[in-house]
Amino acid sequence: MKKNILYPGTFDPITYGHIDLIKKALKIGDKVIVAISENGKKNYLFSAEERVKLVKKSLFEDLKIQKSKVHVISFSTLTTDLCKKMNSKIILRGLRAVSDFEYEFQLAGMNRKLNNSIETIFLMSDVENQIISSNFVKEIIELGGNVNKFTSKSIIKALKEKYE
Repeated sequence: MKKNILYPGTFDPITYGHIDLIKKALKIGDKVIVAISENGKKNYLFSAEERVKLVKKSLFEDLKIQKSKVHVISFSTLTTDLCKKMNSKIILRGLRAVSDFEYEFQLAGMNRKLNNSIETIFLMSDVENQIISSNFVKEIIELGGNVNKFTSKSIIKALKEKYE
């Protein structure tokens, strides 16, 4: 049976930290489903449609990751419902710091209560990517800084266009 790993998040924008986790997840599962949240309660820099396009461009064009191994979608349902729809029993979550753990632990517990056949796995990106966050990348680019070490060229171009 194929193992699909669902990786939900906002990806506003995707960073090398996210990409690192996708690559690690591909060592565990057969396919990673990057699920881009359309949560209406958050203010996003990029629309869900833009984020899907940017993630695909970053992964498949900039980084040459195999399209057959990664599926990119947007969603506005419960993550556990999306797992069922996408035939995934595994949710991937990233941890950068100890401060992430409490929220992620509660989220994993809630998802488990909603569907006890789904497991959440936690991965950490490599040390050089652990400090990267989408919010930091947006702030650095907004203030005219260099984000080449934090995200791919397609994302940098899109960010610069948003902030010009």
